[in-house]
Amino acid sequence: MAKLVEFVPNFSEGRDKAKVEKIVDEARKIKNLRILDYSSDADHNRSVVTIIGSPEAVTEAAINMAKVAIELIDMRTHEGAHPRFGAVDVVPFTPVSEVTMEECVAIANAVGKAYGDMGIPVYLYEDACTKEARRNLASVRKGQYEGFFEKIKDPEWVPDYGPAEMNEKSGCSAVGARAALVAFNVNLNTSDLSIADAIAKKVRHIGGGLRYVKAMGVMLEERNQVQVSMNLVNYEKSAVYQAFEMIKMEARRYGVSVVGSEIIGTVPMKSLLMAAEYYLQIENFDINQILEKQLLD
Repeated sequence: MAKLVEFVPNFSEGRDKAKVEKIVDEARKIKNLRILDYSSDADHNRSVVTIIGSPEAVTEAAINMAKVAIELIDMRTHEGAHPRFGAVDVVPFTPVSEVTMEECVAIANAVGKAYGDMGIPVYLYEDACTKEARRNLASVRKGQYEGFFEKIKDPEWVPDYGPAEMNEKSGCSAVGARAALVAFNVNLNTSDLSIADAIAKKVRHIGGGLRYVKAMGVMLEERNQVQVSMNLVNYEKSAVYQAFEMIKMEARRYGVSVVGSEIIGTVPMKSLLMAAEYYLQIENFDINQILEKQLLD
């Protein structure tokens, strides 16, 4: 099998489709690279691109896409529901085949250095972190763009690469290496953000919830609904169906219900098969019973 790495850059632009297309175009130019998915959300004001390719190709794409993004995105005027601290906000690399996590850490460092040379303060996170306090993305990004003008002055938050002062236009970037992540959002039939916040607090690990779930409440202005937005950083130990059922259970205490859910980007097939197995109560299910799985092997 070929050496393949997944690369999922998150850009702080979800409203101007022309800008997003110009950023994605940089990936389209590169050989040995495939864009699996990309989506933009106006409420979050954020775009997420899922790319797979050789280590060399994803490194080139990460650098070239960032060059365009920092030219087009101005954080001084950015507003959105999703936490963010930079134009090229989050850049994770995940091993897919014939690639180790250590190799992804090396890619993260190469990309981080390149961003630093562009004048962007860079923080390495998850398996690429240089300090344990920087492993968790939420800890790194705490304070967001507005708060980082002061946070970056703290000796504990000197960037891993780039200048030790805030880039006013482009902000900072978090570059990391991590296992496959499931971005899963659940929508509720209420416009009360405090309810989504309360449910998110119960579901996420730091609130006493599921060990590998990060969650927050988000207002979807266009729908006049709230959402519990989640990242499942280990879907095998904190499953999609577990997070979904916990949100439904917590929602009942507020007299609200789930009206839909969404997956952002791509997900491992096993994460959805686990949900199907749970809800259908399938006994002794084997992934090889999936027809397409047999055809792909």
